[in-house]
Amino acid sequence: MAKRKRYGLSVLLGGICAGVVISAAVADDRDPLPDRLGGLLNDYTPGTVTKGPYEMRGEWSLDLHRRSGKASLSAVMNMETSDWGVSKGIVNPDDPTTRGAHTHHITMDDAEVTLDTSVCPTFSPATTGGFVVTGPAHVTGNGSPAPFESNGNPLSTIQICITGGSAVELSNFTLRFTGPATGHFGTFAIRGVVTCTWPNRDDSDGLCDDDKFPWSHFDGGGHSH
Repeated sequence: MAKRKRYGLSVLLGGICAGVVISAAVADDRDPLPDRLGGLLNDYTPGTVTKGPYEMRGEWSLDLHRRSGKASLSAVMNMETSDWGVSKGIVNPDDPTTRGAHTHHITMDDAEVTLDTSVCPTFSPATTGGFVVTGPAHVTGNGSPAPFESNGNPLSTIQICITGGSAVELSNFTLRFTGPATGHFGTFAIRGVVTCTWPNRDDSDGLCDDDKFPWSHFDGGGHSH
């Protein structure tokens, strides 16, 4: 594996979070954060949500903005009731339309970035390092503002955790809602995987670019930019 070129974290994230982020990174001797990450999410909601548990499958892209020190998230997801819905009488296994398939676009802009991963979910084997992104989220349902929006304004917050291990520094992704969106997505973290970073963290082919994530600038209002 080629030696990675190290960049100053102050360049990558900008000065706005410098007091917290840079001091923590220097103290822990962490590698600088990439400008962009992307990956997959695959999980289930709890059975306590209406017509749940749902299967959740999707992709996500996260941009860390150098000048502002903020972050932006774009995620796309399809959901439908899992096979457990058969035992609950929600799903007819002979009729896929009873699974309530639907889509979500999830976006978050100007989100805060910190290195305090003590607030993040745990894994086994345990993950280490990484960073956290938190902010209000726009969510659509089948292309229109979701019921947990108010006149286009987000009422729910997302916490993103990116962590990893000794072989792959940034490998694990979680997305946790707070607020009214938890009535649909649940209160547990939605788990996924990091598949690419830019600049590359190593010599792999997992390089994030606009061709791989053409939807990554969806703004939550039905437009791309």
